[in-house]
Amino acid sequence: MKKTGLVKRAMALLLSGMLLLGIGGTALGEAELSYEGTVIAGETIPVTVPFGGRVSGMTLRAGGWTEAGDVLATIQTTLNYAPVEGTITGLYAQEGDGTESVTERYGAVLYIEPIHKYTLAATSEKAYNSSENYFIHLGERVYLSCSSDGTHQGTGIVSALTDSGYNIEVTGGEFYLNEKVDIYRKSDWSKESRIGRGTVSRAKPVAVKGSGSILKLHVQNGDFVERGEVLFETVEGVLDGLYAPDNRVLSPMTGVISSVDKNTGDNAAKGDSLVKIIPAESFQVQFSVPEADLFTLTEGMPVSMELYWDNDSGETYQGTITSISHLNAETKEATDKKTYTAYVSFTPDERIRLGMTMILYPGATEEEAPETAEAETSEATSAETAEENHEETTEETDK
Repeated sequence: MKKTGLVKRAMALLLSGMLLLGIGGTALGEAELSYEGTVIAGETIPVTVPFGGRVSGMTLRAGGWTEAGDVLATIQTTLNYAPVEGTITGLYAQEGDGTESVTERYGAVLYIEPIHKYTLAATSEKAYNSSENYFIHLGERVYLSCSSDGTHQGTGIVSALTDSGYNIEVTGGEFYLNEKVDIYRKSDWSKESRIGRGTVSRAKPVAVKGSGSILKLHVQNGDFVERGEVLFETVEGVLDGLYAPDNRVLSPMTGVISSVDKNTGDNAAKGDSLVKIIPAESFQVQFSVPEADLFTLTEGMPVSMELYWDNDSGETYQGTITSISHLNAETKEATDKKTYTAYVSFTPDERIRLGMTMILYPGATEEEAPETAEAETSEATSAETAEENHEETTEETDK
């Protein structure tokens, strides 16, 4: 009995040593298997520009980290300003509309009724008989007085020359529509400075057309605007679904910037790639499987992993074998040993970076993976102790 116990004890120690040394293959169980793998990118997704314009605010670099919702860049818009002072009327467009289609239908994106609401269609009729009074100059200031009794007076500016005469924009004073008005070069309304006569009509609203698609409107019908005030912002191209987002391009996912395809100052057309992102959720661990271990690994098998550089911390990651190649990996070394590539999916945290080395324990749970050999050694020691106790009990009984 004592000899038998010694044999069993020797076998237990031998088995423990083989496990510690990694000898014995898969016949001793799957938990003792471990591999070194590398964190790789599962897929790369481009983030495209939703509309055309000049890129600004781009500070990203390849290899940088981005969170979902982070601002990647902004696309500069074209600002459209009020050409005259007046009231907004006939606002026919909405945010997201194309200016060309709106203009084709209504003649303009919007109209402004100018603060100067009268114009005169004038001729040289009733001009004082002087050769100088028949030469009208664009932009010259004139003085107006109604022909009937002179009770309505005002000022104006020559705005255009026509085949039959000239037009005047009334810049001051009140008149009746269709009222006859005499026009003078001097403010004393002397007859020697009279250069003609015109008829009062309503000033036409000023059309504002623009180009591209409207990203943002800054006015609405009835608003009073100053000359030079921003009316709307446009971008190049047609907006998808005629929906107008803001001019920021946001990251649609969390991950690593694989490449930066546009930089600040570059012009981008709709659909151009701004950056490419490797989603964190697509990270995988790639490792090589020796031919002899193939039958012990299966797709869907759980894997416990730890970082090679931090394997003393005890922190592990849980993953799943997603695929095992059916082709052996070609190597430059002349060897009969063949290996096959396997992939593990897992959920990374902020410590994980592409290219890092990880130690994998296929088939192990989080608690079992790093301590497999130690656990089995402990089991062998327990078996040895139990055997010794049994032998001692047997000897006492024999006595």
